[in-house]
Amino acid sequence: WKEEEMERVKFLLKYLLFAYILTGGLLMLLALMVYRFSLSEKIVSIVIIGIYIGATFFAGFATGKKLKTQKYLWGLLIGGMYFLVLIILSLVVNHSFKDVASNFVTVLMMCAGSGMLGGMVS
Repeated sequence: WKEEEMERVKFLLKYLLFAYILTGGLLMLLALMVYRFSLSEKIVSIVIIGIYIGATFFAGFATGKKLKTQKYLWGLLIGGMYFLVLIILSLVVNHSFKDVASNFVTVLMMCAGSGMLGGMVS
């Protein structure tokens, strides 16, 4: 691999990791809010979706800013990578594909779409 390609891969992995750190922090804050305010399941689900969208949008935006060409494709790629890691973690924790399969396409579209949108507006 060329040095430039390695730098792109390192950059993508760095922002993917940051997106997951951001997701983890926001999910912990949500858990605290659920404990403190007894939020309903519907509100929690909506906030979790917002966290996924926000994290992938930010990662796509940052990637587009850095790479400057084909921003939407880089945003789409980082959103897809975020989704892939999310699926793998879900399978490891749940030991089954049943829970993941019910919302597979929806979550894929949210992650990939918001990553792509972040890249486009960067």
